Amino acid sequence: MWQMLQHDEPDDFVLATGETHSIEEFLELAFLEVGISDWRPYVRQDHQFFRPAEVDILLGDPSKAERVLGWHREVDFPGLVRLMVQHDIKLVAGS
Repeated sequence: MWQMLQHDEPDDFVLATGETHSIEEFLELAFLEVGISDWRPYVRQDHQFFRPAEVDILLGDPSKAERVLGWHREVDFPGLVRLMVQHDIKLVAGS
């Protein structure tokens, strides 16, 4: 973020892993973080919340931020999931 704010001209930058992951991959990692090996009994799908026209692939392209700002990600996908879960655990615990 700091690098974006220091850039001479206002511009749009995408900060992303450049990888694509499924919701199932996210759920598996998130539940494993709290010691649950099978997330399926805890998750339900409600088709009313599905997109009317599903997107086949969602993928952020960080190449412009890398090229222009010299930005590179420091956290991989499993690490990001771990950070998110640990943050939520702290919120629930009231810390």
